[in-house]
Amino acid sequence: MSSAPVVFSAVPTLFGPDGELDPGANRALHRFVAGQLDGLLVAGTTGEFPALDDAERLSLIELALAEAGPERVIAHIGAPDARHASRLAQAAVALGATRIAAITPYYLPARPDELTAHYRAIRDAAPGPEFYAYIFPERTSVPVPPALFAQVADAAGLAGAKISGAAAAELEGYVAAAPGLRFYSGDDTNPAATMRAGGAGVISGRSSAYPEVYAALRAETSGQEAQQALDRIVALGASVGRLKYALQLRGFGGGTARMTVDPPDGPTAAAIAAVVAALETAL
Repeated sequence: MSSAPVVFSAVPTLFGPDGELDPGANRALHRFVAGQLDGLLVAGTTGEFPALDDAERLSLIELALAEAGPERVIAHIGAPDARHASRLAQAAVALGATRIAAITPYYLPARPDELTAHYRAIRDAAPGPEFYAYIFPERTSVPVPPALFAQVADAAGLAGAKISGAAAAELEGYVAAAPGLRFYSGDDTNPAATMRAGGAGVISGRSSAYPEVYAALRAETSGQEAQQALDRIVALGASVGRLKYALQLRGFGGGTARMTVDPPDGPTAAAIAAVVAALETAL
C-alpha cells in the first residue's frame, strides 16, 4: 500500500440565492477540487443529500462525471430504503458512474439481516459498479460494528466503506475484519493516522474548501508543516456552513444552504477569512 493517502473530497452542494441548484457554481467547484485531489464524493452528507430531490442528485453526479471522469467520482445514492437507493444507483450507472456509495438505512433501526438485505438489493439492482457502504451511526442510528460489516460486505460484494463519526476510531478493526477491502475515513483531521490504521485514505469535507492543504499532505515530501496547516483548519470547525463560507470567500457560490448547517459567527468567520487569504496569497 502506498504511504500517500488517497483523498476524495466530499463536496458541498452549491445553491443560488433562491435556494435552487446552481449548476455553474457546482461545475466550477468540481473542476477546482478534482484538479488537485484524487476525486469527488458527490451528494453525500456534506452535499446536503437529504434536501436534494432525485433529479438534483443525478444532475450533480453528471456534472462531477463530466469534470473528473468516472474513475474519480463516487456517486452517493444512499436513501432510507433500498427501493429508492436502487433506483438512484441504476440512474447513476446510466449516467456513467462506475463507483457508488450508499449510507446505511436511517430513521428506523435495522436488524443485521435487514442491513444485509438492504445492500444486497442495491447490488442486485446495480451489479456493475464498485460499491461502498457509508457508515455514520451518529446520523443514522444504525451501528455497524466491524464483524457485521464483514458479513454485509461478503453478501453484497462491497469494495469497502467510508467510516465516519465515532466508528472512524475503529478503523483498524474494520481493516482486520474485512482484509483486502478499501476503507476511507470520514475523519479527515490526520490522513497519516488513517494510513497507519490500514485505511486507503480519507473522504474529506474540509478538502473541498482547502484542497491545497490536502494535496500537500499527499506529496511524498510533505511533513509536519502540512499537518500543522491542517491543524489550523481543523480548529475552525467542519460544519457545512463554515465550509460554504470559506468557499464563498474563494468565489464558489454564495453560501446558501437548504439545511441547518451552522454558519460561522463573527470571530470564526474572521479566522476562516485569514486562512483563506493565506492560501490565496501562497498561490
